[in-house]
Amino acid sequence: MAPLEDQQCHKTVCVMDASGVLGSSLVDCLLQRGYFVHAVTTDGHGDLHGLEESSCSNKRLKIFRSDHFDYQSITNAIRGCSCLFYSFELNQEESPYDEFMADVEVRAAHNVLEACAQTETIERVVFTSSITAVVWKEDHKSEAEVDERSWSEPNFCRKFKLWHGLAKTLAEKAAWALAMDRGVDMVSINAGLLLAGAQLSASTPYLKGAPEMYEGGVLVTVDLRYLVDAHICVFEDPAAFGRYVCFNHTVTRPEDALKLAQLLDPSSTPCSPSSDGLRIVQQRIQNKKLNKLMIDFH
Repeated sequence: MAPLEDQQCHKTVCVMDASGVLGSSLVDCLLQRGYFVHAVTTDGHGDLHGLEESSCSNKRLKIFRSDHFDYQSITNAIRGCSCLFYSFELNQEESPYDEFMADVEVRAAHNVLEACAQTETIERVVFTSSITAVVWKEDHKSEAEVDERSWSEPNFCRKFKLWHGLAKTLAEKAAWALAMDRGVDMVSINAGLLLAGAQLSASTPYLKGAPEMYEGGVLVTVDLRYLVDAHICVFEDPAAFGRYVCFNHTVTRPEDALKLAQLLDPSSTPCSPSSDGLRIVQQRIQNKKLNKLMIDFH
């Protein structure tokens, strides 16, 4: 869906966390589309991806420093904004994913949604979640089709120490509960593995359980530009609602798995796709809902 130019020229939106690879790209694209942008960087990130220089040259960009647990700093950042794009991007070098991260993300999501509920100008929240909040459950291979109606089971995640899946599931559920209780218009993007960023590696928390994802036909990835477009699309289209599974590549063949492995670890020695015993699997995860919404987006 194309933006409405007469509305776009004066709308102000907020991006949090703008210091991550997704957030900084969102800021750039929103500015290009004519929006005024409040770019929020949390205290845990020092790299602003050039945003400080951009703010000097672009009068439609303001930078705010905030903290997920400082309610007042959040309300200050979103004041006057019609939409919040929210993503929790962890600096893995400072805080690796563990069993305590779920509580951190839940508390952060609660603070952010509560602040949005108290801000009269907020019309919509676009909440970035993950495919890992969709695919992990007992007998997960028994489902013929996995889509945005599916939820990961927290107890299953705890049992197999799938901390990324646990954190994303509980944080998204907490956000939805508060949004519905307080009447906040929220849409979530459940993204596949983002193929961008300096921290992309085989040890990325998303990939815990990757062999099982592959065998289950739910191992998927997403390009940065496609993910950014999806976020903007669900904001600009008033018909958008609920959850959206977001990916544009599937890993269902040994050749796909080898390509992904080399991307994650360029120094690794390539091997024959058939040497590790992988077989072609059937794709079970679907993103039809998002594809339909984005047909006319540009």
